[in-house]
Amino acid sequence: MAENEDAQVQPAVGSSDSDSESMSDVLKDVVDITPGDLVQGEVLVIDSEKQVIVGLGGGQEGIIPPKELSTERFEHPSDVVKVGDVIDVVVLRDVKDKEQGSFVLSKKRVDQRKVWEELQSKFDNDETIEAPVTRVVKGGLTVDAGVRGFVPASQMDVQYVSDLNQFEGQTYTFKILEIDPNERQLILSRKALMADEQSKIKEEAFDALEEGSTVKGTVVRLTNFGAFVNLGGVDGLVHISEISHERIGHPKEKLNTGDEVDVKVLSVDRDKERISLSIKDTLAGPWDNLEEELPEGSVVTGKVKRVTDFGAFVEVKPGVEGLVHISEMAHKHVETPHEVVAKDEEIEVKVLSVSPSEERISLSIKALEEAPEQAPKPAANKSKKPSSSKPQQVTKSSFGDDDEDGTFTLGDQIGDQLSSFMNNDDQE
Repeated sequence: MAENEDAQVQPAVGSSDSDSESMSDVLKDVVDITPGDLVQGEVLVIDSEKQVIVGLGGGQEGIIPPKELSTERFEHPSDVVKVGDVIDVVVLRDVKDKEQGSFVLSKKRVDQRKVWEELQSKFDNDETIEAPVTRVVKGGLTVDAGVRGFVPASQMDVQYVSDLNQFEGQTYTFKILEIDPNERQLILSRKALMADEQSKIKEEAFDALEEGSTVKGTVVRLTNFGAFVNLGGVDGLVHISEISHERIGHPKEKLNTGDEVDVKVLSVDRDKERISLSIKDTLAGPWDNLEEELPEGSVVTGKVKRVTDFGAFVEVKPGVEGLVHISEMAHKHVETPHEVVAKDEEIEVKVLSVSPSEERISLSIKALEEAPEQAPKPAANKSKKPSSSKPQQVTKSSFGDDDEDGTFTLGDQIGDQLSSFMNNDDQE
């Protein structure tokens, strides 16, 4: 019996060894899985609830809920994984109420972890990323960079933007300003890239500008004192006095936003980033060939631009004003030019003289009017003027009453005195 017993035990032992080896192999395949572990598994099936069943080896299985499958939106799990795919997942938690036990897994978080690592690498190497804008939120925009990123409103453009909705659904290139994978924080900026690009373009534009050269530009803004013209990356100012040869009250009289114009570069200050431009210097001067256009003696209609104490300035063509001196306003005496002309009045004038080199033109109003007839001078009196030696009559009453009319002449009085004087001489 003992031998038989020994014989029976051996197979048992042998059987036991065989069983031990198969159990060992099974145990080798069983992995001790705990929440937080990163493991690989094979997609076994996609169930009716759109959950992905993943085999983890050793007969263990896990479930990936739809929300933990991908960082991107999808219609069906099959858009993300297929049966038989081997995927990396992270264990979120175990489920004890299952008969064989299972785990809740996440593929999305593994993908996000990889995304964070890639983003960190790009940040460290000062690289940019492309991402679509997903939503407008308070204070800015959210983007999908594989993980949720945030763009503050002030970082979306170099200029203030009142309506952020225009960016939603659009894909842009961003610079990473801040990143913290542990806090899942990603701050992005489009403005920083635009500013860098503008800086490069501006630098190139300044390098290409030369004082005295003529270039093309686009009017981008009008102000009371002039117009700003974009020269391809940099703006220059055309002062109101440099817009036209004629005087204007506001740039809008000659320009509109969006107009393409030729401008002459007057000065370039790279340190202050200021460029002075002129439009009128690219236009023919109003005084060119003026002697032929308005020769002396010609008559032209003009508009009174200014009235001063000494005369009136009349615009005879755009950019050309001539002076009608007060003495040339009328044949009669004029106390003030306002008696004859008024501002903005259109009048006819005659050109007296033209000096293009001095940009002066003398005009006259009275030269176009007939001089009034002068009254005839009184005829000369040919009668002999009374002699200045004629005795003056004086009142005699103060000297005596010899005459009836009470008067005597100065000659009578002197004559009597001379007669008395002569008689005395004879007596001697």
